[in-house]
Amino acid sequence: MTMPPIQNVPFDQLEIGMEAAHSRVLRAEDLFIYASASGNMNPMHLPEEDGDGDGQPEAIAPGMWVASLISAVLGCELPGPGTLYKSQTLRFVDQAHAGDELTVKVRLTGKGPDRLASFDTWVEKADGTRVLEGEAQVIAPERPITFRPEEMPGLTLQRHVHFDQLLARAEPLKAVPTAVVAPEKGEALAGAILAAEHTLIEPVLVGHALRIAEAAEEKGIDLSPYRLVDIRDHALAAQEAVRMVHAREAAAIMKGDLHTDVLLHEIVKRDGGLRRGGRRLSHVFVMDVPGLDHLLMVTDAAINIAPDLAAKADIIQNAIDLAHGLGIEQPKVGVLSAVEVVNPAIPSTLDAAILSKMAERGQITGGLVDGPLAMDNAVNIAAAATKGIQSLVAGRAEILVAPNLESGNMLAKELTFLAHAEAGGVVMGAKCPIILTSRADDDKARLVSCAVALLAAHDAGLMDGAEA
Repeated sequence: MTMPPIQNVPFDQLEIGMEAAHSRVLRAEDLFIYASASGNMNPMHLPEEDGDGDGQPEAIAPGMWVASLISAVLGCELPGPGTLYKSQTLRFVDQAHAGDELTVKVRLTGKGPDRLASFDTWVEKADGTRVLEGEAQVIAPERPITFRPEEMPGLTLQRHVHFDQLLARAEPLKAVPTAVVAPEKGEALAGAILAAEHTLIEPVLVGHALRIAEAAEEKGIDLSPYRLVDIRDHALAAQEAVRMVHAREAAAIMKGDLHTDVLLHEIVKRDGGLRRGGRRLSHVFVMDVPGLDHLLMVTDAAINIAPDLAAKADIIQNAIDLAHGLGIEQPKVGVLSAVEVVNPAIPSTLDAAILSKMAERGQITGGLVDGPLAMDNAVNIAAAATKGIQSLVAGRAEILVAPNLESGNMLAKELTFLAHAEAGGVVMGAKCPIILTSRADDDKARLVSCAVALLAAHDAGLMDGAEA
């Protein structure tokens, strides 16, 4: 967006009594940015961090943050660009909190030698209550200066509030009994135990008991609270996990230190496996992207290499079902391609158009499906409007369906490593959610994957009658 240039008032044009004012709303993000830039991590000034029971409101703005608003008016409006501070007195007479609308005012009270200008300065709330007052002396600019604000780089705050909300949603629910297959390395075991400590899962450790004990010793984990089933072959351990689900001893499966193919081979068996009807299994990444105002789901980036039309319909239905468990009542599904128009030379555009029509005819249920959509007009309303796309999904997609595994995997990893997104996820389409974690996952990603599985299991009714 083009912003008007900022112009100053040189010293010789200043007149006593001149005033300038600027209003802005104090956002929670401002307090995180200030804490990061200044190093002031006082929890009184951090939203949702003041839990010490002192009776004080949360997210009190630091006094010096409020004071910095004065320098913004002096430096950008009156006198404006080219101004240098000489001195500033401050009297803090009230407190500001996140959500307050603050107005900064300055009034020129005197002019002196060497371009010295004196100002009364104050900051007030919307009701006129003063938060801060004082006097400033500045060296005013000698000549006209114009500055264009768009030359400044933008900032993206790396907060993952959507994952925090998801974990809070899972917190009061009963932990899901989970068969953890071959947690025989430190990270695999630690991820499961971390989720257990957060009451997301009740793990049953299925694998080589000696190796699990060694992994526990490496990580300083006490195994005594947990059930351990000693099976020394990975395929047999996966079979045991499947049996536990059939016996309602488990309502989720978590991959440990074994090949994904070994685990999924037992799950997709026609006889004795966990396939739900004839539905195709698919992986769904659940992502918290900084700056995006909702969770984003990407599918399939881990299982189906080159899905045909029928497989894509299952992939979409799996993602919609998961979205319901996460509290999204009618998820918006964008079926991706390189372009947003049907082009017979690009097969994924044909699939996308057919999938959209299938959803209209009730062959895919529970969500709004539209495609083909290019990435830009799937997630950006302005991009969709520029292309003239009229759709309830375009620009608002909460689920992105990739044409194939390669593009889905690249999209998910680009969001993770370039856009600083956090990512968790599960495999859907089986009789229970399957948690696939990666060695690259941090603790929060592991917790979120388990929380997603917990929410999915509860939504599907798998916890009814399940045994711990």
